[in-house]
Amino acid sequence: MDILGSYLGETLSLLTAIAWAFAVILFKKSGETVHPLGLNLFKNLLSMTLLVPTAYLFGESIIRDVPAHEYLLLLASGALGIGVADTLFFKSLNALGAGLTAIVDCAYAPVIIILSVIWLGESLSPWQLSGVLLIVTAVLMTGGDNHSGSPSRRHVMKGVAYGLSAMVANGIGIVMIKPLLERSPIFWVTEVRLAGGVIVVLTVLAFHSSRRAIIQSILSAHSWGYTVSSSFVGAYLSMLLWLGGMKFAQASVAAALNQTSNLIIFVLAALILKEKLTSMRILAILLGVGGAFLVTFA
Repeated sequence: MDILGSYLGETLSLLTAIAWAFAVILFKKSGETVHPLGLNLFKNLLSMTLLVPTAYLFGESIIRDVPAHEYLLLLASGALGIGVADTLFFKSLNALGAGLTAIVDCAYAPVIIILSVIWLGESLSPWQLSGVLLIVTAVLMTGGDNHSGSPSRRHVMKGVAYGLSAMVANGIGIVMIKPLLERSPIFWVTEVRLAGGVIVVLTVLAFHSSRRAIIQSILSAHSWGYTVSSSFVGAYLSMLLWLGGMKFAQASVAAALNQTSNLIIFVLAALILKEKLTSMRILAILLGVGGAFLVTFA
């Protein structure tokens, strides 16, 4: 128990990777019929609804008597890290598929690490840095061994642009609230950030020429199961685990451990979607596990 308590943040970050990997597979299936804006709106609203009774069960409140600037900071974080970043991520996932998206997602850890060093004054030990490099190498190897259909170069570049923009927006959104997150209840932080994301999506929808079609796509009976399950795992469960990891571990360490989700995605793709699991992918998985061990225990 003492060991688990000592590595609570790292444990939560690894659990985030597992939950997110399942969610990506489900989001990919849902995204075949649901527009990225619609999917983002639905997952945020579902998560906000579920957080209310969850916070009550844990004896926490989603309303706090704090200075207004703290609410504004969290709303801005959610607007950028959820409203903007998640919509861009869904667009990237639809354009590239899971394999190529995993390559772009490698930018997440470096972005968090760079921002943490600049903004928060964090640092990594040489062994931890080696672990980060192993994880990044592993996910690059895994993504580089992609055997799915190859879209046009223009299509790929557009997807890459979406993905990189999502990683940057997501990184800024979480690092900007790291000091506030360390001293605040997770349920309150999550609920306010989700509200910021919903506000952004609703604002965009209000001026979107295809808003009726976007809303109708959410109600598609064909993808309803995928939409609900992906939203529950990807928005509700994963976000709580993710924020918990960020709260109890260094942002740079948590980010590196989160990257193992890319490796898990390919395992699930082989088991569930029957995609080919090559020797290079197996080697990448071993490197990723080794890197996660170094980052956690070095």
